[in-house]
Amino acid sequence: MSPETERDGRAGVIIAGGHSTRFGDDDKAVADLAGTPMLRRVVDRLEPVVDEIVVNCRDEQVPAIREALEGGPEASVAVDPVPDRGPMAGIMTGLRDAASEYAVVVACDMPFVDPDLVDHLFERAAGCEAAVPRLEDQWFQTTQAVYRTEAMVDACERALERGERRIVEPLLELDYVVVDEKEVREYASLETFENVNTREEFAAALDRLADERDGIGD
Repeated sequence: MSPETERDGRAGVIIAGGHSTRFGDDDKAVADLAGTPMLRRVVDRLEPVVDEIVVNCRDEQVPAIREALEGGPEASVAVDPVPDRGPMAGIMTGLRDAASEYAVVVACDMPFVDPDLVDHLFERAAGCEAAVPRLEDQWFQTTQAVYRTEAMVDACERALERGERRIVEPLLELDYVVVDEKEVREYASLETFENVNTREEFAAALDRLADERDGIGD
């Protein structure tokens, strides 16, 4: 997409290009989580509050990613042109493929992302360049945040040119608003930020889904 192209709307950009080193031999993005690939669970949760969905991944992941997306909401795949540059480069690649003015960036291992919070983050980002949650005594939740697409792409490019790897580096160049823990809790439980990085966390996610299915905790 050229810089002159006018953008509007909302995108969901899902980052799935990691090597899942803490998960074992399998790709956690497409791991079967209670009958549904984990990536697909993230897609399904974002679909009601976005206009398009882009999944970033490595080239060798594409067949499995496409299979995981079959039968679900329409989604495009944005492949990293240069492999293994880290999540910041993945965010940049995904955002470049998005046609929307704003995009929520979510990691593929966040199967409990809450669409109500995502919707609120889009509202909070309007008129600035990012809206990012920050919990008490913790750093920014950069992979469940909304960014103005072109501004974040440009900031990522500059950060990568400087040799930076942390996702927070481009954020700090933007005109951003912080959504604190109290505000987050008005729209979602903190489980929205749960990552599934290990087999133990995967088992805990299975238990939670089983409890939700059985109505425990309602």
